[in-house]
Amino acid sequence: MNKINKKRHLEMKLQSIPPHPNPKVGLEQYTTPAIISADLIWNANSLGDIENRNVLDLGCGSGIFTIASALMGANSACGVDMDEESISLARQTSEKLELDNVEYVLSDVCDYDGTFKADTIIQNPPFGSQRKAKTGADLNFVKKACELEAGVLYSFHMASTEEFLIDFYQNNGLNITHIFRYNFPIPKIYEFHTKEKQDVNVIVFRALFDF
Repeated sequence: MNKINKKRHLEMKLQSIPPHPNPKVGLEQYTTPAIISADLIWNANSLGDIENRNVLDLGCGSGIFTIASALMGANSACGVDMDEESISLARQTSEKLELDNVEYVLSDVCDYDGTFKADTIIQNPPFGSQRKAKTGADLNFVKKACELEAGVLYSFHMASTEEFLIDFYQNNGLNITHIFRYNFPIPKIYEFHTKEKQDVNVIVFRALFDF
């Protein structure tokens, strides 16, 4: 497959990825919109973090960042998720797109053994849109990323926790170089949702590891 050379073309490809057929509220399984995924991967590529790199997608869900990285010329891309249905869907989509440089691992991110040696880590963890606590799974994802010793991390978080997270990153040896800001739409997919759609302000940190 030829490398995609326009962000709009990447977005169109990602729009073909089907949503999770059975989202689980405990895992906060919300599909990252194609427009956000395409923008982030496009920017990451412009910073030299995708093409010819090994990209690890932690908490990959239906595989949108794994697939986007492969489409943008990653040397290899690996998605990790604890949900078997998500991994199955990601594999099926990758096969339909005839991507031969991707792989998927069924594992809790916190238990992942790091067999895939990544240059770049991308993660959209459960960031607590349904919880009031400052800390949560997103911090555990960041800690795991630090253990895996990649070169650069892209990680989604609630924008409301930005100040706290900047301190957390610095205390864990991470140097934040860029902050991307998105309006993340959460559709009405769970019984407790009262609105057809709720927009959540999220940030994505690009951070370098200080090893």
